[in-house]
Amino acid sequence: MIYVTRLNGKQFALNPDLIELMEETPDTVITLTGGNKYVVSEAIEILIERIAEFRRRCYQTYKVEEQ
Repeated sequence: MIYVTRLNGKQFALNPDLIELMEETPDTVITLTGGNKYVVSEAIEILIERIAEFRRRCYQTYKVEEQ
């Protein structure tokens, strides 16, 4: 989950796996696969960075030591 901020300042967590589309109109609108839309204060670049960090946390690669 990533945290995003509504225009009224309230934060909520969003599942980035459900994001279908993000657009700036000029506010950032996130459209989920189910059709729900959320207007948030973060820029798309910030959201992409948060999603990338979320993916890094979820899909960490583990090094196997050679013997």
